[in-house]
Amino acid sequence: MKNIYLVCNAGMSTSILVKKMQEAAKKQGLDDHIEAFSVEVLDQRVDTADCVLLGPQIRHMLGDVKKVVGDKCPVDVIDMRDYGMIRGDKVLAKARKMMGEA
Repeated sequence: MKNIYLVCNAGMSTSILVKKMQEAAKKQGLDDHIEAFSVEVLDQRVDTADCVLLGPQIRHMLGDVKKVVGDKCPVDVIDMRDYGMIRGDKVLAKARKMMGEA
């Protein structure tokens, strides 16, 4: 099981995307834990992260987030189109690729 964390300003706007990612993972027979929360609590959760994806609305924080995460796991920004269209399968595929699982 992999821990995939989506972070945004409040952790609320990504919750629908998380549900779609969970549905895609279930269809693929994956047991990934996918969760969304505010970037403000990332430092408390980073030790259990296998992948961190930022909502496009906080892409400007990518450098800061990478400093918090260090070399613990890969970090990137969710594609704006995939985020806006709530393409959970595409975001999950990106996370799996980042973790070397695809």
